[in-house]
Amino acid sequence: MNSWKLIKLNFGSNPAHFGRLGIGMEETVERVQSDTLFSAWMSVYTRLFGKDAIESLLHKFNASSPPVRMSSTFIYHQKENKTIYYLPRPQQFPINYPKEDLDFFKTYKKLSYLPLEVWQRWYQNDGINNEDIQELIDRTNTKGTNGKLDKAGVFDYSQAFKIDKHPKAAIDRTTRATNFYHTGFVQFQWEKSISGLYFLLKFTPEGEKLADELKAALHLLGEEGLGGERSSGAGRFEIEWLDLPKSWHDVVETKGTHHELISLFWDSDISQEFLKSSAYEIIECGGWIGDVNLRRKKVRMFVEGSVFSQQPQGKLVDVTPTQFKRHRIYRNGIGLSLPIKIRQV
Repeated sequence: MNSWKLIKLNFGSNPAHFGRLGIGMEETVERVQSDTLFSAWMSVYTRLFGKDAIESLLHKFNASSPPVRMSSTFIYHQKENKTIYYLPRPQQFPINYPKEDLDFFKTYKKLSYLPLEVWQRWYQNDGINNEDIQELIDRTNTKGTNGKLDKAGVFDYSQAFKIDKHPKAAIDRTTRATNFYHTGFVQFQWEKSISGLYFLLKFTPEGEKLADELKAALHLLGEEGLGGERSSGAGRFEIEWLDLPKSWHDVVETKGTHHELISLFWDSDISQEFLKSSAYEIIECGGWIGDVNLRRKKVRMFVEGSVFSQQPQGKLVDVTPTQFKRHRIYRNGIGLSLPIKIRQV
Protein backbone atom coordinates (compact mmCIF):
# COMPACT_ATOMS: atom_id res chain seq x y z
CA MET A 1 0.00 0.00 0.00
CA ASN A 2 1.27 3.46 -0.91
CA SER A 3 1.86 6.03 1.81
CA TRP A 4 1.67 9.80 1.53
CA LYS A 5 3.62 12.61 3.18
CA LEU A 6 3.01 16.35 3.16
CA ILE A 7 6.13 18.52 3.34
CA LYS A 8 6.04 22.18 4.32
CA LEU A 9 8.84 24.57 3.36
CA ASN A 10 8.96 27.46 5.83
CA PHE A 11 11.02 30.37 4.48
CA GLY A 12 10.47 32.70 7.44
CA SER A 13 11.82 36.16 6.64
CA ASN A 14 14.01 34.83 3.79
CA PRO A 15 12.98 35.98 0.30
CA ALA A 16 13.30 33.64 -2.68
CA HIS A 17 13.88 33.95 -6.41
CA PHE A 18 12.21 31.28 -8.51
CA GLY A 19 12.99 31.69 -12.19
CA ARG A 20 11.39 29.94 -15.11
CA LEU A 21 12.29 29.54 -18.77
CA GLY A 22 11.21 32.64 -20.67
CA ILE A 23 11.35 35.16 -17.80
CA GLY A 24 14.36 37.31 -16.94
CA MET A 25 16.04 38.06 -13.63
CA GLU A 26 13.63 40.93 -13.04
CA GLU A 27 10.75 38.49 -12.70
CA THR A 28 10.01 35.66 -10.29
CA VAL A 29 7.16 33.25 -9.69
CA GLU A 30 5.79 32.30 -6.29
CA ARG A 31 6.41 28.55 -6.37
CA VAL A 32 8.66 25.79 -7.73
CA GLN A 33 7.54 23.06 -10.10
CA SER A 34 8.27 19.38 -9.53
CA ASP A 35 11.12 19.05 -12.04
CA THR A 36 13.02 21.99 -10.52
CA LEU A 37 12.50 20.69 -6.99
CA PHE A 38 13.66 17.22 -8.06
CA SER A 39 16.83 18.56 -9.71
CA ALA A 40 17.81 20.66 -6.69
CA TRP A 41 17.01 17.80 -4.31
CA MET A 42 19.04 15.23 -6.25
CA SER A 43 21.98 17.63 -6.48
CA VAL A 44 22.35 17.88 -2.70
CA TYR A 45 21.59 14.14 -2.36
CA THR A 46 24.65 13.48 -4.53
CA ARG A 47 26.90 15.65 -2.37
CA LEU A 48 25.56 14.05 0.80
CA PHE A 49 25.67 10.37 -0.17
CA GLY A 50 28.02 10.19 -3.17
CA LYS A 51 28.05 9.19 -6.83
CA ASP A 52 27.19 5.52 -6.35
CA ALA A 53 24.17 6.35 -4.19
CA ILE A 54 22.67 8.82 -6.68
CA GLU A 55 23.21 6.42 -9.60
CA SER A 56 21.40 3.71 -7.65
CA LEU A 57 18.57 6.10 -6.78
CA LEU A 58 18.13 7.32 -10.36
CA HIS A 59 18.06 3.72 -11.54
CA LYS A 60 15.10 3.15 -9.21
CA PHE A 61 13.35 6.25 -10.54
CA ASN A 62 13.84 4.93 -14.07
CA ALA A 63 12.07 1.69 -13.19
CA SER A 64 8.46 1.01 -14.22
CA SER A 65 7.32 1.67 -10.64
CA PRO A 66 9.32 4.60 -9.21
CA PRO A 67 9.81 4.55 -5.42
CA VAL A 68 8.29 7.97 -4.86
CA ARG A 69 6.21 10.44 -6.85
CA MET A 70 6.35 14.11 -5.95
CA SER A 71 4.03 16.99 -6.62
CA SER A 72 5.05 20.51 -7.50
CA THR A 73 5.09 23.00 -4.66
CA PHE A 74 1.99 25.04 -3.90
CA ILE A 75 1.08 27.80 -1.48
CA TYR A 76 -0.16 27.22 2.03
CA HIS A 77 -1.36 30.03 4.29
CA GLN A 78 -1.81 29.62 8.02
CA LYS A 79 -3.88 32.22 9.84
CA GLU A 80 -6.23 32.21 12.82
CA ASN A 81 -5.24 28.62 13.68
CA LYS A 82 -6.36 27.43 10.25
CA THR A 83 -4.13 26.25 7.43
CA ILE A 84 -5.36 26.80 3.87
CA TYR A 85 -3.74 24.54 1.28
CA TYR A 86 -4.13 25.79 -2.28
CA LEU A 87 -4.40 23.41 -5.24
CA PRO A 88 -4.45 24.28 -8.95
CA ARG A 89 -7.94 24.60 -10.39
CA PRO A 90 -8.42 21.75 -12.91
CA GLN A 91 -8.73 22.69 -16.56
CA GLN A 92 -12.21 21.21 -16.71
CA PHE A 93 -15.42 22.59 -15.23
CA PRO A 94 -16.55 21.20 -11.85
CA ILE A 95 -19.69 19.15 -11.26
CA ASN A 96 -22.91 21.17 -11.77
CA TYR A 97 -21.11 24.03 -13.52
CA PRO A 98 -23.85 25.84 -15.54
CA LYS A 99 -23.84 26.22 -19.30
CA GLU A 100 -24.66 29.92 -18.94
CA ASP A 101 -21.72 31.49 -17.12
CA LEU A 102 -21.34 34.98 -18.64
CA ASP A 103 -22.29 36.65 -15.34
CA PHE A 104 -19.31 35.20 -13.46
CA PHE A 105 -16.88 33.48 -15.85
CA LYS A 106 -14.44 36.42 -15.67
CA THR A 107 -14.09 35.91 -11.91
CA TYR A 108 -14.05 32.10 -12.14
CA LYS A 109 -11.26 32.16 -14.73
CA LYS A 110 -9.04 34.20 -12.41
CA LEU A 111 -9.19 31.46 -9.76
CA SER A 112 -6.04 29.63 -10.79
CA TYR A 113 -5.77 28.07 -7.33
CA LEU A 114 -8.51 26.91 -4.94
CA PRO A 115 -8.44 26.22 -1.20
CA LEU A 116 -8.47 22.50 -0.50
CA GLU A 117 -11.99 22.47 1.00
CA VAL A 118 -13.49 24.24 -2.03
CA TRP A 119 -11.43 22.19 -4.49
CA GLN A 120 -12.67 19.00 -2.82
CA ARG A 121 -16.31 20.10 -2.76
CA TRP A 122 -16.30 21.21 -6.38
CA TYR A 123 -14.29 18.35 -7.88
CA GLN A 124 -14.87 15.34 -5.61
CA ASN A 125 -18.14 15.86 -3.76
CA ASP A 126 -21.32 17.78 -4.70
CA GLY A 127 -19.82 20.28 -7.12
CA ILE A 128 -20.48 23.98 -7.51
CA ASN A 129 -23.87 25.16 -6.19
CA ASN A 130 -26.20 28.12 -6.66
CA GLU A 131 -24.81 29.88 -3.58
CA ASP A 132 -21.29 29.65 -5.02
CA ILE A 133 -22.50 30.97 -8.37
CA GLN A 134 -24.25 33.94 -6.79
CA GLU A 135 -21.11 34.78 -4.80
CA LEU A 136 -19.03 34.66 -7.99
CA ILE A 137 -21.57 36.94 -9.69
CA ASP A 138 -21.40 39.40 -6.77
CA ARG A 139 -17.62 39.35 -6.95
CA THR A 140 -17.73 40.00 -10.68
CA ASN A 141 -20.00 42.99 -10.07
CA THR A 142 -17.45 44.32 -7.52
CA LYS A 143 -19.86 43.79 -4.65
CA GLY A 144 -18.43 42.83 -1.28
CA THR A 145 -18.93 39.19 -0.40
CA ASN A 146 -18.95 37.39 2.91
CA GLY A 147 -20.05 33.99 1.68
CA LYS A 148 -18.58 30.52 1.98
CA LEU A 149 -16.06 31.04 -0.83
CA ASP A 150 -14.78 34.25 0.71
CA LYS A 151 -14.49 32.71 4.17
CA ALA A 152 -12.66 29.69 2.73
CA GLY A 153 -9.99 31.96 1.21
CA VAL A 154 -10.93 31.55 -2.45
CA PHE A 155 -10.12 35.18 -3.22
CA ASP A 156 -7.11 35.50 -0.89
CA TYR A 157 -4.42 33.54 -2.76
CA SER A 158 -2.26 36.59 -3.50
CA GLN A 159 -2.33 37.68 0.16
CA ALA A 160 -0.02 34.82 1.11
CA PHE A 161 3.00 36.45 -0.55
CA LYS A 162 4.25 39.58 -2.23
CA ILE A 163 6.68 40.04 -5.10
CA ASP A 164 9.13 42.94 -5.18
CA LYS A 165 12.05 43.97 -7.36
CA HIS A 166 15.32 44.66 -5.56
CA PRO A 167 18.15 46.74 -7.10
CA LYS A 168 21.42 44.86 -7.63
CA ALA A 169 24.85 45.83 -8.97
CA ALA A 170 27.25 43.76 -11.07
CA ILE A 171 30.90 44.77 -11.49
CA ASP A 172 32.79 43.73 -14.62
CA ARG A 173 35.95 41.87 -13.58
CA THR A 174 38.01 43.35 -16.41
CA THR A 175 36.83 46.94 -16.78
CA ARG A 176 35.42 47.37 -13.24
CA ALA A 177 32.39 48.98 -14.85
CA THR A 178 29.23 48.84 -12.75
CA ASN A 179 25.96 47.58 -14.17
CA PHE A 180 22.76 48.13 -12.21
CA TYR A 181 19.79 45.80 -12.61
CA HIS A 182 16.76 44.57 -10.69
CA THR A 183 15.93 41.07 -9.48
CA GLY A 184 12.48 39.83 -8.53
CA PHE A 185 11.99 38.21 -5.12
CA VAL A 186 8.98 36.55 -3.56
CA GLN A 187 8.43 37.14 0.16
CA PHE A 188 6.07 34.83 2.01
CA GLN A 189 4.04 36.07 4.96
CA TRP A 190 5.90 35.47 8.21
CA GLU A 191 4.76 38.06 10.77
CA LYS A 192 0.99 38.41 11.31
CA SER A 193 0.32 35.13 9.49
CA ILE A 194 2.51 32.34 8.15
CA SER A 195 2.68 31.17 4.57
CA GLY A 196 5.09 29.15 2.49
CA LEU A 197 5.22 26.23 0.10
CA TYR A 198 4.15 22.61 0.50
CA PHE A 199 4.29 19.52 -1.66
CA LEU A 200 3.10 15.91 -1.52
CA LEU A 201 5.09 12.70 -1.71
CA LYS A 202 3.61 9.32 -2.59
CA PHE A 203 5.86 6.44 -1.51
CA THR A 204 5.69 2.81 -2.54
CA PRO A 205 6.47 0.32 0.27
CA GLU A 206 9.97 -0.06 -1.21
CA GLY A 207 10.31 3.72 -1.51
CA GLU A 208 9.66 4.22 2.20
CA LYS A 209 13.13 2.79 2.83
CA LEU A 210 14.55 5.90 1.15
CA ALA A 211 12.59 8.36 3.28
CA ASP A 212 15.32 9.04 5.85
CA GLU A 213 17.95 9.75 3.20
CA LEU A 214 15.60 12.00 1.22
CA LYS A 215 14.64 13.85 4.38
CA ALA A 216 18.31 14.44 5.27
CA ALA A 217 19.02 15.76 1.77
CA LEU A 218 16.00 18.08 1.95
CA HIS A 219 17.29 19.51 5.24
CA LEU A 220 20.60 20.26 3.50
CA LEU A 221 18.78 21.87 0.58
CA GLY A 222 16.97 24.09 3.06
CA GLU A 223 20.29 25.24 4.53
CA GLU A 224 21.70 26.04 1.08
CA GLY A 225 18.55 27.51 -0.42
CA LEU A 226 16.15 26.76 -3.26
CA GLY A 227 16.06 28.83 -6.44
CA GLY A 228 18.34 31.67 -7.53
CA GLU A 229 20.33 34.35 -5.67
CA ARG A 230 21.35 31.84 -2.99
CA SER A 231 24.68 33.65 -2.46
CA SER A 232 22.59 36.52 -1.09
CA GLY A 233 20.83 34.19 1.36
CA ALA A 234 17.69 33.79 -0.72
CA GLY A 235 15.62 30.63 -0.77
CA ARG A 236 16.61 29.20 2.60
CA PHE A 237 13.92 27.27 4.44
CA GLU A 238 13.15 24.87 7.26
CA ILE A 239 11.08 21.77 6.62
CA GLU A 240 8.14 20.10 8.33
CA TRP A 241 7.96 16.45 7.25
CA LEU A 242 4.40 15.44 8.12
CA ASP A 243 2.18 12.41 7.85
CA LEU A 244 -0.72 13.23 5.59
CA PRO A 245 -3.19 15.43 7.57
CA LYS A 246 -6.69 14.06 8.09
CA SER A 247 -8.15 16.76 5.84
CA TRP A 248 -6.27 15.15 2.93
CA HIS A 249 -7.18 11.49 3.48
CA ASP A 250 -10.40 11.50 1.44
CA VAL A 251 -8.76 13.70 -1.19
CA VAL A 252 -6.16 11.08 -2.13
CA GLU A 253 -8.33 7.99 -1.51
CA THR A 254 -11.60 8.90 -3.25
CA LYS A 255 -12.67 7.47 -6.59
CA GLY A 256 -12.98 9.77 -9.60
CA THR A 257 -13.71 9.70 -13.30
CA HIS A 258 -10.62 11.73 -14.22
CA HIS A 259 -7.19 12.65 -12.88
CA GLU A 260 -5.74 16.12 -12.29
CA LEU A 261 -1.99 16.60 -12.48
CA ILE A 262 -0.36 18.18 -9.45
CA SER A 263 3.14 17.76 -10.91
CA LEU A 264 4.73 18.16 -14.31
CA PHE A 265 4.37 15.12 -16.56
CA TRP A 266 6.32 13.71 -19.50
CA ASP A 267 6.26 10.37 -21.26
CA SER A 268 7.98 9.06 -24.36
CA ASP A 269 4.85 7.50 -25.82
CA ILE A 270 1.52 9.27 -25.37
CA SER A 271 -1.33 7.91 -27.46
CA GLN A 272 -4.32 9.72 -28.87
CA GLU A 273 -6.49 7.48 -26.71
CA PHE A 274 -4.75 8.83 -23.61
CA LEU A 275 -5.46 12.40 -24.70
CA LYS A 276 -9.11 11.66 -25.37
CA SER A 277 -11.45 13.70 -23.10
CA SER A 278 -8.42 15.55 -21.74
CA ALA A 279 -7.78 19.24 -21.13
CA TYR A 280 -4.18 20.32 -20.72
CA GLU A 281 -1.46 22.90 -21.13
CA ILE A 282 2.16 22.28 -22.11
CA ILE A 283 5.26 24.26 -21.18
CA GLU A 284 8.82 24.13 -22.44
CA CYS A 285 11.43 23.40 -19.77
CA GLY A 286 15.09 24.28 -20.20
CA GLY A 287 17.73 25.94 -18.06
CA TRP A 288 21.44 25.78 -17.38
CA ILE A 289 23.66 23.13 -15.85
CA GLY A 290 24.69 24.59 -12.50
CA ASP A 291 28.49 24.48 -12.63
CA VAL A 292 29.19 24.75 -16.37
CA ASN A 293 28.12 27.16 -19.06
CA LEU A 294 25.90 24.71 -20.91
CA ARG A 295 22.15 24.57 -21.42
CA ARG A 296 20.18 21.41 -20.78
CA LYS A 297 18.16 20.09 -23.69
CA LYS A 298 14.68 21.56 -23.78
CA VAL A 299 11.68 19.34 -23.21
CA ARG A 300 7.94 19.97 -23.34
CA MET A 301 5.85 18.82 -20.37
CA PHE A 302 2.21 18.81 -19.32
CA VAL A 303 1.60 21.24 -16.47
CA GLU A 304 -0.25 21.08 -13.17
CA GLY A 305 -4.02 21.38 -13.53
CA SER A 306 -4.09 19.31 -16.71
CA VAL A 307 -6.89 16.74 -16.67
CA PHE A 308 -6.78 13.23 -18.16
CA SER A 309 -9.25 10.35 -18.25
CA GLN A 310 -6.41 7.91 -17.51
CA GLN A 311 -3.93 8.17 -14.66
CA PRO A 312 -0.67 9.74 -15.93
CA GLN A 313 2.46 7.73 -15.12
CA GLY A 314 5.47 9.46 -16.68
CA LYS A 315 9.24 9.00 -16.69
CA LEU A 316 12.52 10.72 -16.11
CA VAL A 317 13.68 12.39 -19.33
CA ASP A 318 17.36 12.61 -20.27
CA VAL A 319 18.25 16.25 -21.07
CA THR A 320 22.04 15.86 -21.14
CA PRO A 321 23.69 18.14 -23.75
CA THR A 322 25.69 16.29 -26.39
CA GLN A 323 28.97 17.91 -25.34
CA PHE A 324 28.52 17.16 -21.61
CA LYS A 325 30.24 13.87 -20.71
CA ARG A 326 30.56 14.01 -16.90
CA HIS A 327 27.25 12.30 -16.06
CA ARG A 328 23.65 12.06 -17.26
CA ILE A 329 21.21 14.87 -16.47
CA TYR A 330 17.51 14.17 -16.00
CA ARG A 331 14.31 16.11 -15.59
CA ASN A 332 11.51 14.59 -13.58
CA GLY A 333 8.48 13.85 -15.74
CA ILE A 334 7.02 11.28 -13.33
CA GLY A 335 3.41 12.29 -12.81
CA LEU A 336 1.46 12.65 -9.59
CA SER A 337 -2.28 13.22 -9.84
CA LEU A 338 -5.44 13.40 -7.76
CA PRO A 339 -8.79 11.78 -8.65
CA ILE A 340 -11.54 14.20 -9.63
CA LYS A 341 -15.04 14.33 -11.08
CA ILE A 342 -15.92 16.87 -13.74
CA ARG A 343 -18.99 18.27 -15.43
CA GLN A 344 -20.36 15.85 -17.97
CA VAL A 345 -20.99 17.52 -21.32
